[in-house]
Amino acid sequence: MSFSFLFPGQGSQSVGMLGSYLKKHKEVKATFKQASDVLSQDLLQLISKGPEEELNLTVNTQPVMLAAGVSLWRVWNSLTDVLPDIMSGHSLGEYTALTCAGVFEFEDAVRVVRKRAELMQAAVPASHGAMAAVIGLDAKRVITLCAKASEKRKGKKESLVEAANFNTATQIVVAGHAAAVKRLMKAANQTKGCRCVPLPVSVPAHSSLLKQAAQEFDRFLAEVKMKPPTIPVLHNTDVAFHKDPAEIRKALVAQMHTPVRWFEIVKYIRDEGAQSFIEIGPGHVLMNLTRNIDRSMNVFGTYRPENLEGALDAIDA
Repeated sequence: MSFSFLFPGQGSQSVGMLGSYLKKHKEVKATFKQASDVLSQDLLQLISKGPEEELNLTVNTQPVMLAAGVSLWRVWNSLTDVLPDIMSGHSLGEYTALTCAGVFEFEDAVRVVRKRAELMQAAVPASHGAMAAVIGLDAKRVITLCAKASEKRKGKKESLVEAANFNTATQIVVAGHAAAVKRLMKAANQTKGCRCVPLPVSVPAHSSLLKQAAQEFDRFLAEVKMKPPTIPVLHNTDVAFHKDPAEIRKALVAQMHTPVRWFEIVKYIRDEGAQSFIEIGPGHVLMNLTRNIDRSMNVFGTYRPENLEGALDAIDA
């Protein structure tokens, strides 16, 4: 059976996550210990005890989610030799996919995502940036509303909001200056059948406000050893596969300031012949998005050991 692994990004973390795995699979504790040693920070304590506010800080969430995905990848590999045909990850999850595909050594990946998080957080002052999910409008309508909400206003500082994540046909995440995001939400909420949900983040990820941060990240990434992937990884920014580390680096740098094209990614993988999608990580955000995009697909999660074992049984069937 042809199947794909999907790795989640920020937003799927929670205090207590992977608790049942820690009792059953040594790979999870070992992976978090490895990441903790790299950062000189106890990430296992953070996911087990919190506090939640600290776990949700971008600089902590990114290495935590990387370690979570890699640890479950290692659990999967301890149980079977069967591997996915294609992998992809949503935003930060792309780094997890690339690490599992052998592009990055795990320790290097931990340093990379910590640096990425630091640059993202520093790009826009706290409370000046915002993100929101617009539900019920198509991409064309959201882009139009973004353009109107971003208009320069006489005597006021310029502000910007852009489409950042094309998650499904009618779920688009926007990002930008807080004032512009607020204007967009007000306009969108006046449209019948639409609702907007502000996201608990202050970093306007995947918007042009991070272009300068991406340039600095490019210089950092140039010093990191990368290898061609052993499993094809579909990238967020161009919905394409790349084997050349130089092209992978280019795609990762662009990903910081361009939209995540998740709707297209799922359709592409489906059209490549995948019969099942398996979300490798805590939570079930990508499971829900995939079902929304195509309800005919088999979709599995791995947020508890029994879910992972159920996915494995389905693949082996």
